[in-house]
Amino acid sequence: MIEPDRTEWQVRCAFNAFCKRVLRNEAINIFNERQQRQAKEMTFSDLTPQEENQLYTLDQQYEGEEGQSFQVVGKKITPKLLAEALRTLPIEKRKTVLLYYFFDKSDVEIAELLGIPRSTVQYRRTSSFKKLRRFLEEHADEWSD
Repeated sequence: MIEPDRTEWQVRCAFNAFCKRVLRNEAINIFNERQQRQAKEMTFSDLTPQEENQLYTLDQQYEGEEGQSFQVVGKKITPKLLAEALRTLPIEKRKTVLLYYFFDKSDVEIAELLGIPRSTVQYRRTSSFKKLRRFLEEHADEWSD
């Protein structure tokens, strides 16, 4: 059976109906996916304290591990000693040292982050390094347990 030619209006109506059907089916698919995801998800407020504790871990590498220390000019440098040396620095100098040595930021980047001149960053970094060295030299034997 040969179908008669459709008029332009009929073609538009058929295409319109097709588009609406596709959109409705996509909306249903999205709704179903959301329902499945929500059935598997849980809010933080619904977690028990035991479940909350399973979401993170604490770094225990500095809890007395002897293998983590190293020798410099006959002095034993432990992670605890290094951490204590950093704690002796004023907060501004500590931020500068941490950003420079541990986050690989340049003096210019640190200056922008802290809103201070680059020369101040350089001064803080070099003076902190001298203070850290002095602290480590003086206290290395006390912390070598």
